Amino acid sequence: MRLIRPILIAVVLAGAFFYFTTYRPNGFQAVEWFGRPHKVQITEAASNEALDSEEQNNISVYRKNIPAVVNITSRAVTFDFFYGLVPQEGQGSGFVIDKEGHILTNYHVIADAQRVEVTLHNRKKYRAKVVGTDRSHDLAIVQIEAPNLTSAVLGDSRNLQVGQKVYAIGNPFGLSGTLTTGIVSSIRSVREPDGMTIDEAIQTDAAINPGNSGGPLMNSHGEVIGINTMIASSVGQSAGIGFAIPINTAKAVLSDLVTLGRVRRPALGVRTIPIDPELANEMGLAADYGLLIVQVVPGGAAERAGLRGGSERAMLGNIPITIGGDLITAIDGQRVEDQQTLSQIMNNHRAGDTVRVTVYRGKKKMDVDVTLGEAREQV
Repeated sequence: MRLIRPILIAVVLAGAFFYFTTYRPNGFQAVEWFGRPHKVQITEAASNEALDSEEQNNISVYRKNIPAVVNITSRAVTFDFFYGLVPQEGQGSGFVIDKEGHILTNYHVIADAQRVEVTLHNRKKYRAKVVGTDRSHDLAIVQIEAPNLTSAVLGDSRNLQVGQKVYAIGNPFGLSGTLTTGIVSSIRSVREPDGMTIDEAIQTDAAINPGNSGGPLMNSHGEVIGINTMIASSVGQSAGIGFAIPINTAKAVLSDLVTLGRVRRPALGVRTIPIDPELANEMGLAADYGLLIVQVVPGGAAERAGLRGGSERAMLGNIPITIGGDLITAIDGQRVEDQQTLSQIMNNHRAGDTVRVTVYRGKKKMDVDVTLGEAREQV
């Protein structure tokens, strides 16, 4: 009897619980700890929100140029001591410059390549041939045969201002059609890893990574002002310091690259020393800056134009020189103060161009037209 009583009580309690919580209409309903609403309430943005002017310009620059930007794959074979001949593959960028399929890129993108392949924005692939190379400027031209090509618009890299907006399009890490933005951070001369110097390189904080090499750097109008070529980084990827070759440097040699396959490097045909105020005072020169012509190259451009070298022996420290020659102070109106300035001016010309050289002969100022010759040394 004592055993039956607890059992009956348990049965009654269980039945009552079932009746009140489950069976009886309008009874208590089991609910979860977190309730499930009948409808999710969210806040949605208004449709067709207008883009601001900066966004619209970004999109415009991208759409205008993306059809002209290509991905370049170069394949080469190298020798490994353990494995013998080993295939290697590299990637870079480039951009179409005319309807004939000429594509401008970096020399280091296609250097030593046995096969070059170009992929357009529409994913079509074409075998490319190397038309011309200029190692000293890190430039190259390859060509494909393809219909309905869109070419980029080449701008002017003169008078770029630090702070103006720039855009880079390329294939960083093989990610085709990537746009990055930034500003012109500086204009400076930089030395590339192979020892070559880029005069007036465009420094930018637009993200440039491996694979961007050879791609265009553009201004806010979508005009190409530079060719992305290298980064300053200890980790092999963008650190906010990238460099581009000025497009004017490329434009000066494009014709030679396409028609000759090499660059007829211009030469003034002079040996010079830079003049500062102290030297000018010692020599009694008419200007306190410029390049004093020590010697004109026999048969060179300067000699043919009538420019004169030195005729009096003198010592510059422990170095013997000749003085009394013409003092170059400007070329085409651009002030010339040292050999670097002269080199930069020459980079914007090619052999056969005529330039106006301003010189002092004694105290007399003269303008002499000089038709530039071709440098004997081809790099």
